[in-house]
Amino acid sequence: MGFAIIHTDQGSQYACGEYRRLLYTSGFQQSMSRRGNCYDNAQAESFFSRFKAELVENGIFESVEQARSEVFSYIEGYYNRIRLHSGLGYKSPLQFEKELKIKQRSRESFVS
Repeated sequence: MGFAIIHTDQGSQYACGEYRRLLYTSGFQQSMSRRGNCYDNAQAESFFSRFKAELVENGIFESVEQARSEVFSYIEGYYNRIRLHSGLGYKSPLQFEKELKIKQRSRESFVS
């Protein structure tokens, strides 16, 4: 069984002993950005800015279960499958992976 990694910047709230103990006793592993390197969090910051703007902004969930369901649907149904990503040449992850597999098969048949 794996464990969850909680990644943060080096803010004092994340470096304090109480927070670190809470992570440890809850079975999480802590990960922190390198000092002064904002690029360590770039992917997470990008995701959460889109997440807030596209799902959470002005939204109110009626229950924790509704929030869980909406978050799951957003991440697994939209963000990881349909949403166009600039880092993938403005393709969806599914489209990008499909094209990648075709290229790989083409290379394998060329080498054979």
